[in-house]
This record gives sequence, C-alpha cells and structure tokens, in this order.
Amino acid sequence: MTDSHLLAHHRTAGTGPTIVFLPGYASDMNGTKAVALEVWAKAAGRAYLRFDYRGCGESPGAFEAFTLADWYADVLAMLDTVEGPAVLVGSSMGGWLMLLVARERPDKVAGLVGIAAAPDFTDWGFTAEQKRAFAEQGRVLEASPYADQPTVTTHGFWAAGERFHVLDGPIGYGGPVRLVQGQADRDVPWELAPRIATALRSADVQTWLVKDGDHRLSRECDIALIIGAVEDVLARS
Repeated sequence: MTDSHLLAHHRTAGTGPTIVFLPGYASDMNGTKAVALEVWAKAAGRAYLRFDYRGCGESPGAFEAFTLADWYADVLAMLDTVEGPAVLVGSSMGGWLMLLVARERPDKVAGLVGIAAAPDFTDWGFTAEQKRAFAEQGRVLEASPYADQPTVTTHGFWAAGERFHVLDGPIGYGGPVRLVQGQADRDVPWELAPRIATALRSADVQTWLVKDGDHRLSRECDIALIIGAVEDVLARS
C-alpha cells in the first residue's frame, strides 16, 4: 500500500474538481504538459495536482523495482488525498492508469482527458520476440527518441500489465471523456483512441485527432488543445 506522503508532488489550491495529471511510462511530473497545465490551472484558479510515481522523477525507489500495479496503487493513494472529485489527465501510460481508476472508483472521477492514451500496451506494444525476451532475459531495452538512455521494460512490468487489461470488455465509466490523439504518433496507433471511446460506457466521449501530432503532443498548439479538452470536461462535470 502506498504512503502518499512519500510521493513527490506539487499541489495547487483552487476550485474543484481537482485536475490530476498522470505521467507516461518513464516520465515524471516535470514534463512540458504537466507543467503547462499547472500554469493554466493557477491562472484559472483551478485545483491541480501533479506527482511522481514511485521510482520516477523525485519520488523514492529504483525505477525497475516497480510495475504498473504499483503505479496504479500510487494513483489511488494520491486520489485519496484529494478533497472531492477529480478530473484525471492521463498521458500515454497515464491514460491506461486513468481508465483503471475510473473503472474502480467512478464516483471519485468527474471526468477524463486522455493524451495519446495507451491502455494495454503490454499486449500490442511489443513484438513476439520481445515478449519471449521478457521470460528469457527478464527485461527489454529499446532506444528512446526522448532520452539519451534506452528505455527499459522489465518482465515484472509486462506481467503486471497483462493482468490489468481494460479493453477486453466494456469500461464501466459514465462521465465526460476527451481523447486527444496524434495521427503521426509512432508509439501509439491513432486507431486505439476510437477503440477506447467504443469501450467506454459513457455517451459523452469525444476523440480529438491531430493529423500532424506526434506522441508527445507538446507543441503550443497541442497544449492549447489539451487545455481546451480539460475545460470542456470541467464544464460538463
């Protein structure tokens, strides 16, 4: 069980629902989108929370020691510190975590904004050869376009991810959802966004496609679109 006091975080006071940013895999709370949303939230007088999962960024622990299950527990622990409902903004793997949380605690979640959401990527994001390597070598290394060091994925993370699929059936969440997805994304196929929309029980789901948008969606125009998605969800929550 996660002690939320141990997780590095930045909390902005303001009116609710609280906007909670969930970073992607091997990312942290100091990314462009997380900080840009904080700047907007402060200017708008909105409550906002960004934090680092265990083993990531400024939070304690070794990255390879944790899995999706641990980071899911971290999100739930931080959500318990939020007074009232929250709007979850999930980037890449954070989009997977937000769907897990919405399914588990729908009454606590006022709305969802996915940014290149990547649920179930342990299933579709690795080749058959890489999946064999998890069992034989315990980890997979991949060159990263976002960092000098390769990205490592452990067998433990992959195995945990396989236990937490959300697209195998309907996702029982009925609140407003906006899914922002770049069609030039080399990491997450853009066709996944409509699939997520179909799986969600909610009728208030919109998929916003950015034809020239990449996986990061960190350009000024992308940030403006993401802020617009958050504002839209807040207006309907």
